[in-house]
Amino acid sequence: MKLRLAVIIGSTRNGRFGPTVAGWFAQQAAKRAAFDVDLVDLAVANLPSTMTDTDEPTPAEVAVLAPRLAAADAFAVVTPEYNSSFPAPLKTALDWYYEEWHAKPVAIVAYGRESGGLYAAAQLRQVFTELQAVAIRNTVSLPCYWEQFAADGSWPRSGSGYEAAAKNTLDQLVWWARALRNARTEHPYQP
Repeated sequence: MKLRLAVIIGSTRNGRFGPTVAGWFAQQAAKRAAFDVDLVDLAVANLPSTMTDTDEPTPAEVAVLAPRLAAADAFAVVTPEYNSSFPAPLKTALDWYYEEWHAKPVAIVAYGRESGGLYAAAQLRQVFTELQAVAIRNTVSLPCYWEQFAADGSWPRSGSGYEAAAKNTLDQLVWWARALRNARTEHPYQP
């Protein structure tokens, strides 16, 4: 049975590069027989930025995205790095859900200036620990990503090294996704 991978575009900013990176990573994942890929765009999800209280009804936008996240066996979060962190809409999306993340692996695909988004990735690891998800070791880090356009305008140009980083990350993600899905099936996760 295929693993369901939700690739989440963490930026909602106008003129964002996230869809390009997420589309590329989703293509890398889709080349593998192991994955069915679901591309989740937070700009389209339009989650409310104000959290409701426990006795208030769940907003419709939150309810629509919940089954897609719950069905995922693994996640790949694509995030830019803004001011040494990840964007607020991504944090909002993480906070709206809880059980949907439990005992599932998360790959982080980060992009930015010279740091390649590694500061954002480090902070995301802490958040995913609190959500009882497993942030896998490898990170796809894309420093100075704007320099990787090919002459024909395609991205990334060959020789960027990005494909090798994606391969290693996806190898780990497949292993963790299978192991954790089997564990959740055999013994339902109890936080």
